Amino acid sequence: MLWRSVVGKLWGTIILLVAVVLIFLTFLLLQFFEQFHKSEAEQQLMSHANVVVSVLEEYDDPSVALQTIEKIANTYNTKVVIIRNDEEWQSSNELDAGTSLPLEIFREHEELSSVQENGDRVVTQLDYNGEELQAEIFIVGLPYQLVNGDNGSIYLYQSLSVIENTTGKTKQIILLSAGIAIILTTVFAFFLSSRVTAPLRKMRQLALNVAKGDFNTKVPILTNDEIGQLGIAFNKMRRELNQNIAALNQEKEQLSRILSSMADGVITIDRKGTIIVTNPPAHRFLEMYRYEHQDYDELSLPKELKKLFQHVVAQEKEQLAEMDIQGRSYAILMTPLYDQNFVRGVVAVIRDMTEERQHDKLRKDFIANVSHELRTPISMLQGYSEAIIDDMATSEEEMKEIVKIIYDESKRMNRLVNELLDIARMEAGHIQLDKQKTDIHALANKVYKKFQGLAKEAEVELSITTTGTEPIQFLDPDRIEQVMTNLIHNAIRHTDKDGTVRITVEAKKEGTKVSVKDDGTGIPEEDLPYVFERFYKADKARTRSNGGTGLGLAIAKNIVEAHGGEISVHSKLGEGALFRFFLPATKEEQKS
Repeated sequence: MLWRSVVGKLWGTIILLVAVVLIFLTFLLLQFFEQFHKSEAEQQLMSHANVVVSVLEEYDDPSVALQTIEKIANTYNTKVVIIRNDEEWQSSNELDAGTSLPLEIFREHEELSSVQENGDRVVTQLDYNGEELQAEIFIVGLPYQLVNGDNGSIYLYQSLSVIENTTGKTKQIILLSAGIAIILTTVFAFFLSSRVTAPLRKMRQLALNVAKGDFNTKVPILTNDEIGQLGIAFNKMRRELNQNIAALNQEKEQLSRILSSMADGVITIDRKGTIIVTNPPAHRFLEMYRYEHQDYDELSLPKELKKLFQHVVAQEKEQLAEMDIQGRSYAILMTPLYDQNFVRGVVAVIRDMTEERQHDKLRKDFIANVSHELRTPISMLQGYSEAIIDDMATSEEEMKEIVKIIYDESKRMNRLVNELLDIARMEAGHIQLDKQKTDIHALANKVYKKFQGLAKEAEVELSITTTGTEPIQFLDPDRIEQVMTNLIHNAIRHTDKDGTVRITVEAKKEGTKVSVKDDGTGIPEEDLPYVFERFYKADKARTRSNGGTGLGLAIAKNIVEAHGGEISVHSKLGEGALFRFFLPATKEEQKS
């Protein structure tokens, strides 16, 4: 609305101020002119009365004097009354009211009668209410004295309607002037207020645009007054606000990128326990919890985290807890967020500790396995050495048998140490491959022939199938032979009598696929994910009796991956196992 705007308020203020001034000034002018007109009328009547007295006192002929007075009365629209002793005379003209005052009033009125009785000069205003006349009369009375010594009094009176008419016209002129002044003031005030507030309205619109995010608009500076300075300050504020918003957006984007790229999960929680912000790892953590607890509300905290959250808010200290979800271990650190001295929320950092725990377990298992593997041959070496020292061998054959056992155990220890060194170098990335053009079919047949004797001793049927038209491949033949040897040897050792071990080599343009399948005892399903770990043995007692160290498959995996390939295993308990590895063709092979 207009009256609620700056234009309306300024316009109304100017009009109200001018109106009050004009009303006060009009009242004073009306009072002034009314008194002025009365004073003028008094002076005129007194002047006319003096003229009449002069005529009466100077003219010798009374009739001539009265005629002259009659003319004066007609000229100035004034009624003249002359009283001398018991004689009375009045002019024949009529006032504007149309009726003259009765002559008795001049003798009976206390103030008017003093002119005759005491010779006073009287100037008075009379409100007469008679049968024929009801009017306000202005009267002047003067005494006179003739040459012959006679004296009397003259009265000149006039209706105040003449003064009122003059005052009314003056009032009309003043009121008309005041009205014109108010109209002009209204137009001028509206023009002035509109012109003064135009920059303010512009700044208001620009402020609304800034509130909507538009920081490119600029207030035009047209003057150097306070409004111009306000526009300059507004433009400066807009630029600084734009820079601050841009900096905040950059920081927000940077923080969002940091949160998104963090390996740890981050959850921001308000004081009510509602989740506000999560990053992808935290989202995956909540999805796993939701999968495990079907009644979980995705907007609320998990029960375990809610208890931890309550402890953080109550104690205002960070809290640490651990959770296990879907077979994975998580460490959760909650820290309070402060709004000055008030806890406004909590930030939770969720770290997946599964791999670290597994690495700790593998490290402990590695030490235990190495110790276990070395303890048996060392014990045997120590025992048989003591037997030689104590001369427990009674014959040369017994001595040779003891020495052979010591020799076999030392070879076993040497093999274990060499395998440990090999896998350590491979995992450290120090494996060196001597790649050369190799016929994979010929290499597979070579390994096959090497194990025919062992297969006959174990009464296991060993067969090989080679297919494909691209047998030539760039690889390290010694290392690949080591992989195939390990897989075939394991297959024969874990296959019962009259079992079969099948070797399949398929050479294609994109690479070579080698499979070793047996129908032995197989591998339990829970052990399949760990068969390529160091020292891992599905059947530790049987493996030990067969001379295995648990490092062969770990070495094979590292060799295959060093060639850019991959190795896998499929097995069912009691139905045998299938080991398969794939060696991709290199660019040199594909070009050739």
